[in-house]
Amino acid sequence: MQRKSDRFRGTGVAIVTPFSKSGSIDFSAYGRIIEYVIKGGVDYLVSLGTTGETPTLSMQEKKEIVEFSVKRIKGRIPLVVGIGGNNTSDVISSVKTIPLRGVDAILSVCPYYNKPQQEGIYRHFQEVAGVSPVPVILYTVPGRTGSNISAKTTLRLASECPNIIGIKEASGNLDQVFQVVKGRPAGFLVISGDDGLTLPLLSAGADGVISVVANAYPREFSSMVRFGLKGDFSGARKIHYLLIDFINALFADGSPSGVKTALNRKKLCKEYVRLPLVQVNRETKKRILLLMNQIEGKR
Repeated sequence: MQRKSDRFRGTGVAIVTPFSKSGSIDFSAYGRIIEYVIKGGVDYLVSLGTTGETPTLSMQEKKEIVEFSVKRIKGRIPLVVGIGGNNTSDVISSVKTIPLRGVDAILSVCPYYNKPQQEGIYRHFQEVAGVSPVPVILYTVPGRTGSNISAKTTLRLASECPNIIGIKEASGNLDQVFQVVKGRPAGFLVISGDDGLTLPLLSAGADGVISVVANAYPREFSSMVRFGLKGDFSGARKIHYLLIDFINALFADGSPSGVKTALNRKKLCKEYVRLPLVQVNRETKKRILLLMNQIEGKR
C-alpha cells in the first residue's frame, strides 16, 4: 500500500511566478512553465514558495495561482502549496482560506523574525497540522528566516503529528540532516532544499529535493535525483558536476532573479521580478547564459 508521503519522493520544482512588465501575474507564461517541467519529468510541483516570490503576492493572487495550478496540472503530478508565516493564527486562517481542493500537501516554513524557542516552533506546527486538510511538509531555511527547526523538534513533530509527513531541509547543516535521517519514523521524508547539496543528501538517505534549478533543467535534475535514489551515484555525479556551476550562478544575485534569467533565455517567461527583488546584474547574467550554452553543448 502506498504511503501518503510516497508521492513526494523524487524531484519537486519550486516554480517561479512569472510577471508582465506592468507587474501583473503572467498566467500564460505560468502555464508554459508548468507544461515544460511536467514534460521534463519532475515528480511534483510546488507553488507559492520562496521561488514564487510569495511575500509579494496578495491573498487574491495566491488563490488565483492555486486555482490555476490545479486546473492546469489536471492531476498529472501532485501539487504542493506553500502556506507559512510568523503569525500562527494568520497561517491557520490562510490554510482555511486558500482553496486546497486538488492540492496534495502544504509546505510550511519555520516562523521567521520572531525567533521563537523550539517549543514555540513545535506548538506552531502542531496547530497548523491540526487544521490542515492535507499533509504538511515542514521547511527549515535559517539563512532566510533567522530561525531553525532543530533535529530534535523535527523528530518530535514527525513522531507526534501524523499529518506532518516530511521536512524540506535547507539549513545547510549536514549533521542536523543526518540526525533527522537517522531518527525519523518510517515514511517521514527528508527533502533537500539546496540544489547543490542534493547529491550528498541523497547519498545519506534523503528522499529527493524541492528544486529551483529544475525550473530551467527539469529533465537533467530529475534524472540526477532518480539515479541517486537508485544508488547509481556514478550516473548522478555526472549530472551534478554538469550543473553545479550553473546552480551557483543562479543564486549569485538572489533567487528567483537568476532562474528567471535562465527561463527568459528559454523563452518561457520574462525576467521581471517584484521589488524589493531586482534582476541580476550584467556580469551574473553573462555567466548564467555562458553556462547554459556549455550545458546544452554537452548534451
